[in-house]
Amino acid sequence: MNMSTLRGQNLTIEEQVDVAAKAGYDGIEPWIGDLEKFINRGGNTTALRNQIADAGLTVESAIGFAQWIHDDADARQQALEVARRDMGWVKSIGGTRIAAPPVGAHQKGTTPPPLDVIAERYRALLEVGDETGVTPQLELWGFSPAIHKLAELAYVATAAEHPQACVLPDFYHIYKGGNDFAGLAMIEASRMHCFHINDYPAEPSRDEISDKDRVFPGDGVCPLVPTIRQLIDHGFRGTFSLELFNPEYWKRDALDVAREGLEKSKRVVADAIAQG
Repeated sequence: MNMSTLRGQNLTIEEQVDVAAKAGYDGIEPWIGDLEKFINRGGNTTALRNQIADAGLTVESAIGFAQWIHDDADARQQALEVARRDMGWVKSIGGTRIAAPPVGAHQKGTTPPPLDVIAERYRALLEVGDETGVTPQLELWGFSPAIHKLAELAYVATAAEHPQACVLPDFYHIYKGGNDFAGLAMIEASRMHCFHINDYPAEPSRDEISDKDRVFPGDGVCPLVPTIRQLIDHGFRGTFSLELFNPEYWKRDALDVAREGLEKSKRVVADAIAQG
């Protein structure tokens, strides 16, 4: 469970872990901001790691926003140090992966760097990952001028020429970025360690839809079942992480939301497996 799904309930990270465990999840994808709050109030990451392990959960990934892609060299160097710090925190609670979205080149109306330049900067981030033991996953953002196309995602990950290069796709962002889901077949499935699962309604339009419109898997119009079947057929063995930002869900009891999200996620995956 990606903890954005319960963001509006304002739970501490310990409470998030408890909810995920009670709901029946296998793993969590915490946000660095929540982990930072935990540390700033005196929280012990070893104790948190033990809580996660004792609950039968793994830390499959984490969500951070270091501006590794920024055009300003000083800002980019500072971002790599932020990433190093974030990766250290993730490692301390038992995680080995962190999201690497195109922060720093994602503002609407900006001109992103050339793809070869982005690849060089992603490689630099991967090298920080080598030092910390936490792999940054190149994340697709459908609203971003940079890396909103599957083709861009595949190119940058390939051009980085690093053995740990990998990608973090998202059903909503694939749609928002104007992609066809068939394009996923052209990306090596074994390099998708984590995949954000969600759904979206027919309205608002692709141009107008935003994060808040995401819904539980199976409650929208995303072709989840055939796409997941395609992923499985191409060797996907990664983790589906439920990532939602729906304010209507944030008004509800956190455990009820977590349980419904897990049940519906499992249902579409089971339907995809059955198609085989």
